[in-house]
Amino acid sequence: MTAGSYGQAAGAPRRHLDGLPAMLGAIPIGILFLTLVVTPLALTFGLTFRPFDYNTGIQPGHTLAHYAMVLSDPYFIGIFWRTLWISVLTTLICVVVGVPEAYILSRMRRPWRSIFLLAVLSPLLISLVVRAFGWSMLLGPAGPIGKAAQALGFGALLYTPTAIVIGLVHIMLPFMIIPVWTSLQKLDPSVEHAAYSLNASRLQTMWRVVLPQCMPGVLSGSLIVFGLSASSFAIPALLGGRRLKMVATIVYDEFLTELNWPLGATLAILLLAANVIIMMAYNRVIERSYRRSLG
Repeated sequence: MTAGSYGQAAGAPRRHLDGLPAMLGAIPIGILFLTLVVTPLALTFGLTFRPFDYNTGIQPGHTLAHYAMVLSDPYFIGIFWRTLWISVLTTLICVVVGVPEAYILSRMRRPWRSIFLLAVLSPLLISLVVRAFGWSMLLGPAGPIGKAAQALGFGALLYTPTAIVIGLVHIMLPFMIIPVWTSLQKLDPSVEHAAYSLNASRLQTMWRVVLPQCMPGVLSGSLIVFGLSASSFAIPALLGGRRLKMVATIVYDEFLTELNWPLGATLAILLLAANVIIMMAYNRVIERSYRRSLG
């Protein structure tokens, strides 16, 4: 046996042993993931097929009646549609507001960058319920924003879709700014200066140089904002009231008010499936447009 072949034979088991600690270290993480994520989802999914009777509760057996009722009832379809367009509108507003704000933040120098970054993150330090109650006071009939809206002829804002969108944008905006700002940190300022030296306007530079570079951050932020908005409970419950429901609030009602756990589990699984499908389709569309812009 030559020295080279002996070294290759000895190196193969060594590489195998080098990867063994990483595999052993992944076992606790895998067990934790199965226990806290996969198992509850599997139990919830199994609960959707259980029959339910309001007199006797959950019954043995299997049925698809809950899926048929949700997918055919205009009441539930309307709630899903309201959840979808509110989440999409919230995401669009966060993109329009958050991307320029992240760009301005990335061009600031110390100490102003640290100060404004702390201002962006400061809402996350306050409880979500406290912020929702704060917006309810501002948007209520006695609040300054509510009074201004009524004086301008817009009517009441509280317990309307507008109130929910305002609250969600305030909550979700940091989740859009931070990923975009992180992507802009990797952008070489000399590339932007080179575009200006080639007589490109500021708008052309932003559209053809800066925006393609920060698209991964926009994609990540959009997915986070949409997913959190679609599954939000506190903001729709406190700013939308009992009549203006979204999927998360109706799931809460079915579990804790109606005690119809199979129907609540069905709504939750359908919301999860809709989120996954929409987010995967959005991810594919953005990635294709990003590759075309680079090509």
